[in-house]
Amino acid sequence: MNYWGDKPYHSLNHYLKELYGEKVYKIAINGGFTCPNRDGKLDTRGCIFCSEGGSGDFASSPSLSIYDQIEEGKRRLASKKTGHKYIAYFQAYTNTYGSLTHLEKTYKEALSHPDIVGLSIATRPDCLDDQVITLLAGMQTKKKIWVELGLQTIHPESAAFIRRGYDLACFEKAVHQLKHVYIDVVVHLILGLPHETPQHMLETIDYIANQPVQGVKLQLLHVLKHTDLGDYYLKENFHILTQHEYINLLIDYIERLPPRMVIHRITGDGPKSLLIAPKWSANKRMVLNETLKAFRLRHAYQGRLYASNTPVESFAEPLRN
Repeated sequence: MNYWGDKPYHSLNHYLKELYGEKVYKIAINGGFTCPNRDGKLDTRGCIFCSEGGSGDFASSPSLSIYDQIEEGKRRLASKKTGHKYIAYFQAYTNTYGSLTHLEKTYKEALSHPDIVGLSIATRPDCLDDQVITLLAGMQTKKKIWVELGLQTIHPESAAFIRRGYDLACFEKAVHQLKHVYIDVVVHLILGLPHETPQHMLETIDYIANQPVQGVKLQLLHVLKHTDLGDYYLKENFHILTQHEYINLLIDYIERLPPRMVIHRITGDGPKSLLIAPKWSANKRMVLNETLKAFRLRHAYQGRLYASNTPVESFAEPLRN
């Protein structure tokens, strides 16, 4: 098993230390954007799992300037930070959905902060026209830019169910346009969507493994209050992945990716006050520790099978039982 620092996969923490020579922290920013899935262009309800905060529940108030949000984020991190560099993470809603003038002003304000080394911009592939990509490419010459795309799944039925609002061809077009201007793409994927089997999920990761993307964020499905998914769960009581199921699928996912692909996240931590299920996910530190333990156990078992000439394809099944 190859280790990248203290992880058996190429973690974001390790990658950023390689890139900047020290630990780098992300500060969630609310740029005051909305989303075509909320303003009526595509829908008014948002994605089925999306909270009222547009997945930016940990960001600062948009009433603050971008500069002040960065300063507030630095204060929140003051007790645990060991480095002095930060990434401004535009997290809430769709962060390329606005006029070019507003986008340029917003991004430049973040980039002007002396402690910000780059921007991570969460958006939709259908909100990346040629002008926006040209703007991002110009900023990339000053500080590093990541674009995060919420694909979640490759399966059309699931995409329609979660109200994603764009097809796979739109995603592929955006990825190749960003590749052309050397901007790294981070893809968000959800494990445990209703009605998806483990085979569906593995097909999604196999697809991503063959796309020109540089990173992934792997997210357990969280069912939150005040979302349509929450209402659907309370009505249908669909299966939610257990911790054991999630960790085993997660390891399967990571093992199918190119070794140098950066794993930006292996789980999430939705607001505890909003979390309906799964309750076990609220203890993020425990999930991370159990995942690393399972990685080591699986690879130790795999090593024993190699030593005994047992076909390696058979090693995973006992770990799932």
